[in-house]
Amino acid sequence: MNESVTFFTIYLALFLFGMIVMRHGLMLGFQKKLPAILHRFADKPWKGLLTGILAATITQSSSAVMVITVGLVAVRAIPFHYSIGIMLGANIGTVATLEILAYDLSSISVPLLLTGSLFLFSKSEKFFSIGCVLFGIAMMFISMHGFETLAYPLTSIPAIHYWFLETSQRVQLGVVTGLLMSSIVQSSSAVTAIAMSFMNEQLLELPSAVAIMLGANIGTCITAWFASLGASKEAKLTAYAHIWVNIIGVILCLPFLESFSTFISLLSLSPERQLAHAAFLFNVVSSLLFLPFSEQIARLLKWVHK
Repeated sequence: MNESVTFFTIYLALFLFGMIVMRHGLMLGFQKKLPAILHRFADKPWKGLLTGILAATITQSSSAVMVITVGLVAVRAIPFHYSIGIMLGANIGTVATLEILAYDLSSISVPLLLTGSLFLFSKSEKFFSIGCVLFGIAMMFISMHGFETLAYPLTSIPAIHYWFLETSQRVQLGVVTGLLMSSIVQSSSAVTAIAMSFMNEQLLELPSAVAIMLGANIGTCITAWFASLGASKEAKLTAYAHIWVNIIGVILCLPFLESFSTFISLLSLSPERQLAHAAFLFNVVSSLLFLPFSEQIARLLKWVHK
């Protein structure tokens, strides 16, 4: 039991490390330009959506985009209602990693790791950036394989075995689990990747895995909330918007979870791809649902948190 938990912690640390290294490589060319991009191309809700998608795809973190957005709102570089479009787009862009991880590329993880390691010694910023991306992706694939090897040993632990049984019957438990895990590790992608691994070993059913993914979407909002502490009122409203939109999106999705899971199962036979597609479709549909009402949402939040 102790050995399985220890290895699980190690693989989780490797996954997060790989994600940070990959994110660093992706951001090298955009780190200085990103705030200017968010400021310039977010004056309309649909432009904010596209900008948020681009920014989250580059940073591979909706939390990072939201922290930058909260900062821009705090210094009044952009008004609060502009931030809602960015936030909705960031929710879509951050699932790009999951779509990549859904493919079984573990056979090329070692070549990617070695190639990336060599590029990391380059003095060229371009090659160093490529090295970070390759090295980070390889670490994430290795971690995913590690999660799969630990799936069955972990289920031999009575508490975890009981949790699997309960989650299959009560999806609300999956939402709470995803929320708590994402709040702790500060990465909805990492939590969803773990669910993917357990699904691949047929230890977790699709509705339960989707519930965990939904909860992880809420849990990752805590980063933006922390960034807003001590900031202006509008900056806090930006963090609140991120939280409320994700909570309402999950609440709207839960009654249709079984139907949604059935539809997703038709898109692919691979359990991992099913969950990746579920994350993508959920974020796209919820973002497009809220986008036309971004100004009304802004006014409502100002009234609720006055």
